[in-house]
Amino acid sequence: MRPLKLTGLYLALTIAGLSACGKSEAPQATLPAAVDGARIMAADKEPGNWMSHGRTYDEQRFSPLKQITDENAAKLGLDWYFNLPTNRGVEATPIVVDGVMYVTGSWSMVFALDAKTGEMLWQYDPQVPPTWAVNLCCDVVNRGVAVWKGKVYFGTLDGRLIALDAQNGSRLWEVQTTDKERPYSITGAPRIIKDKVMIGNGGGELGVRGYISAYDTETGDMVWRFYTVPGDPSKPFEHPILEKAAKTWGGGKWWEVGGGGTVWDSMAYDPELDLLYLGVGNGSPWNRQIRSPDGGDNYFLSSILALRPDTGDYVWHYQTTPGESWDYTATQHMILADLNLDGNIRKVIMQAPKNGFFYVLDRLTGEFISADKYTHATWADHVDQKTGRPVENEGSRYTDGKPHLVAPHPLGGHNWHPMSYSPQTGLVYIPAQENAMAYMDDPNFKYSKKGWNVGVNLAAAGLPENDPEIRAAVMPTIRGHISAWDPIQKKEVWRVQHPNMWNGGILSTAGNLIFQGNADGELVAYRADNGERLWSTNAYTGIVAAPISYSVDGEQYIAVAAGWGGGGAMALGEIIADAKGAVNNSRVLVFKLNADKTLPASVVSRGELPTPPASTADEATITRGHALYMENCHMCHGDRAVSASSVPDLRYLTAEKHQMWDGIVLGGALQSKGMIGFWDRLSKEQTDTIHAYVIKRANDLVEGKD
Repeated sequence: MRPLKLTGLYLALTIAGLSACGKSEAPQATLPAAVDGARIMAADKEPGNWMSHGRTYDEQRFSPLKQITDENAAKLGLDWYFNLPTNRGVEATPIVVDGVMYVTGSWSMVFALDAKTGEMLWQYDPQVPPTWAVNLCCDVVNRGVAVWKGKVYFGTLDGRLIALDAQNGSRLWEVQTTDKERPYSITGAPRIIKDKVMIGNGGGELGVRGYISAYDTETGDMVWRFYTVPGDPSKPFEHPILEKAAKTWGGGKWWEVGGGGTVWDSMAYDPELDLLYLGVGNGSPWNRQIRSPDGGDNYFLSSILALRPDTGDYVWHYQTTPGESWDYTATQHMILADLNLDGNIRKVIMQAPKNGFFYVLDRLTGEFISADKYTHATWADHVDQKTGRPVENEGSRYTDGKPHLVAPHPLGGHNWHPMSYSPQTGLVYIPAQENAMAYMDDPNFKYSKKGWNVGVNLAAAGLPENDPEIRAAVMPTIRGHISAWDPIQKKEVWRVQHPNMWNGGILSTAGNLIFQGNADGELVAYRADNGERLWSTNAYTGIVAAPISYSVDGEQYIAVAAGWGGGGAMALGEIIADAKGAVNNSRVLVFKLNADKTLPASVVSRGELPTPPASTADEATITRGHALYMENCHMCHGDRAVSASSVPDLRYLTAEKHQMWDGIVLGGALQSKGMIGFWDRLSKEQTDTIHAYVIKRANDLVEGKD
């Protein structure tokens, strides 16, 4: 189903376009989403619009609007809301152009809304097969659209890039950007430069080879593709630079697993230098001693890459984590700015990747300028100022067959949640995280075409099953904070501490404000210069996406796409299950001064705990079941079978569902809801063992052992 709805606003825009024929009117007077490069580059001249993912090509996520300030933010109220029709994670940045908002929900659905009233203009459902959800590491999310010359572009979970008519939501073209025989996915937002739409993909944990592609915005024809890791060295390299990259890989057959290096989120563009910057992801598998046992830096994993957007030609790269072995992606948000460093204005690119260091690089050459810890990080002591390479701490590579507690965790010191830079305060606002994980080599690793390929003992990585004291000690240390980071002084200026991790992205504004949603279900305004909390509202759901600001008819609005979910919500289990926002109510929320709408206080409940079957399995079976559960189930249903998301908590299975276990887990009886059958991955003996573990965990809950 692809429901379509047109309203008077769009008819008015069309009439305006007809009356303007033959005149050199501003582009916004003719068509909806009439955005081009010149308009994005001049975005500060029309601050009421939010025309690109980071508002501008430099991705600063700073709004020049200042009707809402630190003096009056306490008067903010809800003006309108729009209920999204699904209940999974929402990570989108809305795009607002000339009074129309374009936003995505889960399952890659797209909506056009009247930005003043919230009325739906049209919606488009790409009908992603529910069974494709098994090929996703981190929920059925989408981070938004790009708009260009009357069209709306977005990627789908199953790897398609689609162009829609911005006027009515009808499909103009569609292209499959990935190999459907491999577990690729798209969750990131495209970027558009000079009539080319850039899109990457995800799937590194499951075994794919990363690349970014550019497509013609009018036809959907591919213009170029750049692979971020080398393929089979016995075959010709797609780019000359990949021959050099291949020399940094050795001893394994990484190309059979894929190698990783997916470009699944961040990009930025400098029009003056004509350079496209992209962040590159982790290795596949994570564990370097499996994919590249002879060592090596493994270009271009965990790197910032600069390419020519017309051709995809390589210009430079900087690798944040050489020989990546911890899922330390460099796909996190990148910001371009001009900084006064030692009396000289430097054109820089800034990033706080997963590995816990804040990087400042020269964006013309890739020259290393600085890197300092913005959160707890134990894998490396520091980054050498002369070489730009990390000085690793002993044991952090977990090559001795023993577990090693290393910080950050694979979810990172900072994940995909966008940070923001305010030219007024000179500070970068980072949605930072504090966490760690026990990394341990998996000596029995075998590549699987279907399933996870991390090369790490996941059973050792989760919270311990039989040690409640350790769990009680560890859980409070896994949390998040806002770090107001001075990139010139290379230090944190102030911090807002959160009780939980997996908090939302950040917006800064000219009103001396920053806005962030959090895991406790709040949207909060803080003073940008000192972090003072000024205003908050209850969203009745955790917020992980970043807010934006726009204006219509002289009124400034703050908007956020709300809906608890994503990788942290799904995988962390009891670590985050008690967060007040750990329920999903998917909505677009829009606020302005002196508004007074009321948001329905709907809260999703797990319901009553059914009486589970008796737990009769012996300890050895439970141990095997736990290991199999962690390898196959926990990324959706949570560590220790505790769900902190809208995915079912398996401890609450009814007697009927326990009886249907084989039909669901092996046979795929619930595949229409995204739960495929694992008949081709697991034996009945293995799924029986997992079932025994789930039954044990349900009985733990009934008996008050959790």
